[in-house]
Amino acid sequence: MKSWNDFPQKMVNNMHYDQAHSFLIEKLEQELSPDYTYHNAHHTRSVIQATQQLSEHEKLDEHHAKILITAALFHDAGFLRSYQDHEEKSCNIANEYLPQFGYGEKEINQVCRLIMVTKLPQRPSNLFESIICDADLHYLGTDNYFLIAENLFQEYKKLGIVKNRAEWKKKQIQFFNAHRYFTRSAKEKYEKKKEENFRLLKREDEPLEKRGYWSMTKDIFFMLIGVIIAGFALKGFLVPNNFFDGGVTGISLLIHEIYHLNLGYVILACNIPLIIISYFSVSRRFALMTLLCICLLSACLLWVPYPKITTDKLLISIFGGIFLGVGIGFAMRIGCALDGIEVLALYTRKRTSFTITEIIMAINIIIFCIAGFEFGPETALYSVLTYLAATRTVDYVVEGIEAYTGVTIISGNSELIKQKLVNELGRSITIYKGERGYLPGKFEVSIDCDIIFTVITRLELRKLKNLVYEADPKAFVFANTIKEASGGVLKRRHTH
Repeated sequence: MKSWNDFPQKMVNNMHYDQAHSFLIEKLEQELSPDYTYHNAHHTRSVIQATQQLSEHEKLDEHHAKILITAALFHDAGFLRSYQDHEEKSCNIANEYLPQFGYGEKEINQVCRLIMVTKLPQRPSNLFESIICDADLHYLGTDNYFLIAENLFQEYKKLGIVKNRAEWKKKQIQFFNAHRYFTRSAKEKYEKKKEENFRLLKREDEPLEKRGYWSMTKDIFFMLIGVIIAGFALKGFLVPNNFFDGGVTGISLLIHEIYHLNLGYVILACNIPLIIISYFSVSRRFALMTLLCICLLSACLLWVPYPKITTDKLLISIFGGIFLGVGIGFAMRIGCALDGIEVLALYTRKRTSFTITEIIMAINIIIFCIAGFEFGPETALYSVLTYLAATRTVDYVVEGIEAYTGVTIISGNSELIKQKLVNELGRSITIYKGERGYLPGKFEVSIDCDIIFTVITRLELRKLKNLVYEADPKAFVFANTIKEASGGVLKRRHTH
């Protein structure tokens, strides 16, 4: 094999790379399968750009750089014909088309050698092979790694190469462990960010117990406190005085009073169907945590000897509601629920044109009307006051969060946060262009940034914060109440 310096100047000058580029990129854009969300024209352009940058940093002359970027252009062309052994197919396409653009046999052979060296595991033997290997996988050390990796995951999943995200993450960690950059330029340019991406990837893959026992302990503490206080509100105020609340708790109290069934069993039975619905419509974690909360509440109602506090109806309605709201609020702070009414409303909303607020209001009107007929209007009216006190207290405990909450996030690691919100939380996002900085004493210092805005339910707020702070512990996050939300990724209401 001749060295690179043996190629005649005239032969290299005959190569019409720009024409070859226009031809092949158009072919990739039009003919590649839409399932190839990673191995597409965008990836090819990215590798070409990285090859050019590394060639400049390694001070290659124009002739050698042109051979390299031609190899980068054709290195994934084989996907036009086959996913398997695409490197060989890429060489076949290069041999077929490059002569039309002034490339000679020797140049094409060199292009093919460079293409073949990108096959995993990479084993380059000289500087030129090292450059194209580093360019092909340069994304591992960029800010866009998680976005690009998500595209590769979706491609692998569609093609059956991986079955789920857990299997994908395991493969990615193994790949990071085995990969290394070969050129000095790539190490300087990409290595530091690659290590940071690897740390974040491993942190994502850690089981919950390895992320810190403090967070788990705090969740369990809030759950127990919420359950104990809710039990105290029910047995210390509402149940002994035939008072009611709204939601599933109100339905349970009605059944208890009318049929004289044990409240602990009734609350569990009424919530079980909604917990099953939440498993599919909210999340597995939410359903399991809610099941645990409801079971603990039932146990408290069955076995904890709460004292009867008062018989004063005003005190019962106000403080019974307040204590119940505190208990429900603590449960919501850890991402679960002590009352499944919102799950029911969410499930019903998907099949009607009503908002969640309207559905909950209708259910509560039915509850209080039944209470009025069975136990008198005075009891029903005091129960309405209990419900209002509980609702306001819940809002206070969970920091004013309503059914929908607008969340704004400002972070230096916005690309990773975008990926997590869209692909893991399943929420659409809107991006504002802004500037960060302008600090006291450094007013003249600022940098451009993406300001992320999304709308979530209050049940998702904790999960969102966890995702954001995993990506950037210093991210600035603030939430504001949205009374009503429609359009966008939310189901539009029908006009009546």
